[in-house]
Amino acid sequence: MTSSPQPPHAPVQNENPTKWCAYIIATFFGAGYGKPGPGTWGSVTTVLLWAACAWLFHPTPHALLLILLAVIALSIVAGVPASTIVARHSGRKDPQFVVIDEVAGQAIALLGCPFDFRHALIALILFRLFDITKPFPARQLESLPEGWGIVFDDVAAGLYAWGVAALLRLWF
Repeated sequence: MTSSPQPPHAPVQNENPTKWCAYIIATFFGAGYGKPGPGTWGSVTTVLLWAACAWLFHPTPHALLLILLAVIALSIVAGVPASTIVARHSGRKDPQFVVIDEVAGQAIALLGCPFDFRHALIALILFRLFDITKPFPARQLESLPEGWGIVFDDVAAGLYAWGVAALLRLWF
């Protein structure tokens, strides 16, 4: 019987529980190991979880907003320290497999989004566009120390995507 190999850069569970938990959070339960484009996998996972929540539980728009706000708060509060730990452990300033920042940014982009495929796709595309291009001041936020820079450039990209998506919803 062979055991499955550990994902790249991930510590063994018993090696250091803090590091192991940081990797679980930072990679958003392994979504960051998706290839190609781990950031896109983190964003798509967020949209799919949002859609599953809306489809399964039929929350009111107000309840869905509160759920998204909770996801944003948790992904930032847990994501900054987890990203810092993983960046230090991996020896990289902003490891590609860290996608908790995409979770925060994509959740921001989904704020106020009606539950339908078209609007979810618009929010996804806009967030990925702003995350990749990093317009001012998102690029400058990358220079914040460690996990703060990893997470807050995506928060800025999410705010841009949210604003543009809100304007587009006026016409669509």
